[in-house]
Amino acid sequence: MSLVEGLFQTPGSFTLLGFLLVLGVLYLFSTSKKQRNEPPGPRPWPVLGNLLQLNPRRLHVNFFELSKKYGSVFTVHIGCKKTVVLAGFKTVKEALVNYAEEFGDREISPAFYKITENHGIVFANGDSWREMRRFALSNLRDFGMGKQVIEEKIIEEIQYLTEEIGKYNGQPFDNRKILHLAVSNIISSIIYGSRFDYFDPLCQEMIKCINERIELLGKTAVQVYNFLPCLGSLMKDWRDLMKSMKTCTDQIKAMIKKLQDTLNTEDSRCFIDSFLIRQQELKKSGEQNFFTEKNLIFSVMNLFGGGIETTATTLCWGLLLMARYPHIQGRVREELTRVTGSRQPRVEDRKNLPYTDAVIHEIQRMANILPMSVPHITSCDVMFQGFHIKKGTTVYPLLMSVLYDENEWETPYTFNPGHFLDKQGRFIKRDAFLPFSAGRRVCLGESLARMELFLFFTSLLQNFYFTLSSGLSEAEFDAIAANGFDFSPPLHQLCAISQA
Repeated sequence: MSLVEGLFQTPGSFTLLGFLLVLGVLYLFSTSKKQRNEPPGPRPWPVLGNLLQLNPRRLHVNFFELSKKYGSVFTVHIGCKKTVVLAGFKTVKEALVNYAEEFGDREISPAFYKITENHGIVFANGDSWREMRRFALSNLRDFGMGKQVIEEKIIEEIQYLTEEIGKYNGQPFDNRKILHLAVSNIISSIIYGSRFDYFDPLCQEMIKCINERIELLGKTAVQVYNFLPCLGSLMKDWRDLMKSMKTCTDQIKAMIKKLQDTLNTEDSRCFIDSFLIRQQELKKSGEQNFFTEKNLIFSVMNLFGGGIETTATTLCWGLLLMARYPHIQGRVREELTRVTGSRQPRVEDRKNLPYTDAVIHEIQRMANILPMSVPHITSCDVMFQGFHIKKGTTVYPLLMSVLYDENEWETPYTFNPGHFLDKQGRFIKRDAFLPFSAGRRVCLGESLARMELFLFFTSLLQNFYFTLSSGLSEAEFDAIAANGFDFSPPLHQLCAISQA
């Protein structure tokens, strides 16, 4: 029996056939309604859009491949939602910098609106976002971001970190957790005014909560919720995400309460203190303001999560790459020994460590931590590169296509510190190096992250020699690299051999 004959022998076959015919007609109709000057892209199916052509867990790779066919500005339909993707350094920079207002708003999906309700810094727009971002940036600077005071805190943390790694005595270990804990203490000192012991239950619970939240946000349930919010309560992953969010907010509320009980309005100890003091000042004056409890909670959540995950994950990739390329690790160690000897590296040493600086930049480029950035949305109708993009269109600035742009990088798919060195071996800046994005939504903590990466990386390589142990062979690593790095490193263990 043929497939067609079998189809007509089943119950409901005519209904199914009718549905397929209607779907086909709608498909042809939808593709004939394309508006003038709309960016090109693959033909969408009704309701499904281009979902059948996309892998939800590797959208950045799908978009990167589509850009090679449709150009640097193209349209994809994620379900019924029309989305524009910007690809390549020149296009992404032009949109985010030259059209900063038009492309500067944040896309807030139903899932993220359910979570934040336009509070905080990352998933917010309008006056509230502007006020919270301005306040956060000002206070990050006040509490040492980019200054020597925070350098001293990082160096202090490095002592705890190297001591903890040294306890493994060169035996295999998973470095991810310890790196997350170390990095978390830097942003904790700014937000909460103190660091945590690595074995403090609250500290471990906060890191666990962040990692859990990030994992759950990548689940299919979030995409389903965005299409059909009414199904949220029926999906376990969505319920788990809501539970995790409540745990996170309860943790933050407890920390705020503790600081509030000992608040001295004449002496701000941390970001939360400054927020509470400003809140009291505005309340006394009777001014309408955005310094609410929810804005404080989600600002803290944004700063704490953003200040840990990307930096710690980049360091994880960095150590893994050094283990994979021991000759590069050897050159870094040789340069460090020649310039700093056995003393603690300082930020001021960066100018005398061009090869090391180039390696750190190349780690960030290859690690590709935020390959699609965080989605934007157009604030108005805009004509961009000859295409008409409507107000309210979701826009993805594809940072992967910037960091791997074949027109900007000599060997984009190869780990090559030479990308950041001239013929004389001097460090050179590259315009297409945009791991922190650009424009109005550029990463708030860029200068802090750059300082952390430099000090943690140089100190770890000064104290230890890293080798691959188990869970990931060199061949497996090369296969991953060939297919594009993907957020976090795969499960692996390293050996850290003391060089003291």
